[in-house]
Amino acid sequence: MAKGNRAACLAVTFPHEGGYVDHPKDPGGATNLGITLATLSAWRKRPVTKAEVKALTKVEAEAIYGANYWNPLRCEDLPFGVDLATFDYGVNSGISRSAKALQFVLGVSADGRIGSDTVKAAVLANGKATIQKLCASRLGFVRSLKTWATFGKGWGRRIADVEAKAVAMYLARGGSLSAPARRELELEGKKAGDTAKAQNKGVGLSAAGGGGAAGGEAMVSAEPNWLLIVSIIVVVTALAAALLVKARHNKARSEAYESVSASAD
Repeated sequence: MAKGNRAACLAVTFPHEGGYVDHPKDPGGATNLGITLATLSAWRKRPVTKAEVKALTKVEAEAIYGANYWNPLRCEDLPFGVDLATFDYGVNSGISRSAKALQFVLGVSADGRIGSDTVKAAVLANGKATIQKLCASRLGFVRSLKTWATFGKGWGRRIADVEAKAVAMYLARGGSLSAPARRELELEGKKAGDTAKAQNKGVGLSAAGGGGAAGGEAMVSAEPNWLLIVSIIVVVTALAAALLVKARHNKARSEAYESVSASAD
């Protein structure tokens, strides 16, 4: 279990949350260090202003993260690395969603509340597999959001970075990374890179196949079925776009694993 790992996890989450922002397309509105105006108001038990959000200190933000995310998600009782993947997901998308995703990955009742059964399952499971499946589930969720087009690139990089650092935490078990552990990280990076290359190749083949299908239809019929042709093109384009997203994410995963492995030297 990852007791005493909260500071290390916060060190990963804080840089991704960044400083004060008030993006018009962000449903959270004014946010600083990942703490929204609504969250800070609830914490202080009174309405707060954007200026107060902007002036939020890291010390207070850490206290909020502990009480509102770390403790409810039972991160102190989860294995090293699984705590980070669960915590960062909860900060970004809500503790209930993060808890349910973890429970689904572990094959226990997904009630959104991490109790002794979930903790036990997490401890007994392969930590690396749990982290990778949880991060894949997280990516699938954020891709379904209408704000993906605006924030998707940053979310993808964040999830890749959290995955690699969480796996490194799991392999280190609170200590330093051994040579075999660093090699395992390198292999994960290579595997992700190879997958990205194969997926990029698939994008090209999909595009070529779509063009061929339309061309073939046009050649065999004096009066081509344009509805069919357009439908084929739409389907092929959608498949290629989905494959491209996966390729880009695996490239980000490859870079993240390589970075974590290199930083351990």
